[in-house]
Amino acid sequence: MNVAFFSTQSYDREYFERFNTMARHQLRFWETPLDEQTAQLAAGYDAVCIFVNDRCNAEVIKILKEKEVRLVALRCAGFNNVDLAAAKEHGLAVVRVPAYSPHAVAEHAVALILTLNRKTHKAYNRVREGNFSLERLTGFDLFQKTVGVVGTGKIGSVFAQIMLGFGCRVLAFDVYENQELVNKGVRYLPLNELLAASDIVSLHCPLNDQTRHLINAESLKKMKPGAMLLNTGRGALIDTKAVVAALKSGQLGYLGLDVYEQEEHLFFRDHSEMIIQDELILRLMSFPNVLITAHQAFFTEEALSEIATVTLQNISDFEAGVFLKNEVKLQ
Repeated sequence: MNVAFFSTQSYDREYFERFNTMARHQLRFWETPLDEQTAQLAAGYDAVCIFVNDRCNAEVIKILKEKEVRLVALRCAGFNNVDLAAAKEHGLAVVRVPAYSPHAVAEHAVALILTLNRKTHKAYNRVREGNFSLERLTGFDLFQKTVGVVGTGKIGSVFAQIMLGFGCRVLAFDVYENQELVNKGVRYLPLNELLAASDIVSLHCPLNDQTRHLINAESLKKMKPGAMLLNTGRGALIDTKAVVAALKSGQLGYLGLDVYEQEEHLFFRDHSEMIIQDELILRLMSFPNVLITAHQAFFTEEALSEIATVTLQNISDFEAGVFLKNEVKLQ
């Protein structure tokens, strides 16, 4: 199949070309994101391959259909950026990569915790400047702290088990309880009770109408004062303005983000020689107790390999007309 890739970086080309064995599919890579203006580039292609910040709304899908595109292949797990109703209406199939490496994301969340807590990023910079002082680098033991995991799918489950290994008390909130985690000592609670009891809260749930701004002004008030909040899920799980206010008041003690509500305008690009216009992220970056990485949690050799192989297999299955095990349909 002829496949148009949007929002591509050098590593996308490297891994997809590596796993496109015998050049079965014809791949064209565009750095530009998919949106209403760029959808015209898909003319002549059977499929488009998109990532987390590409826009695949009703208007884009209409254009894709007019250009005779038949498949939308997401090279990620989330599909909140695709209008599934419009895709169904226009007869476009949608496939995704449901799980590429839950360990990659879960381990990155732990890295954020350890860095925020023990301030290793600050210590690294100090020592390089000849400053060997330990002033203002005090952290806390993770052992016996209470960690709240919001969303215990594959990533949340791995994260919970890692925190159990640190000797933490682990609480969880999810629509469905994971019995394996319960058997290992994880206790499920209503969200408000989890927030009130946790020293660390980590978000691992999908973004939908029920979870958008799950962390907001009201839920932040319910958190333990000085607690740590982590988000490696989707940016809009958090109301950024409310989080800034909680950081200013001291209600929130630490914040670790690998995703951001307005990241589509920033992430995956070099803005080092530009004036960043996003006031909210500039405000977040000004706090000494905030750590932001640019949607890096998935970024491991294993995850990139799995993303490429599963995406290409999804495309091959569609071409062959066989059952699409990773198809996303309107519920």
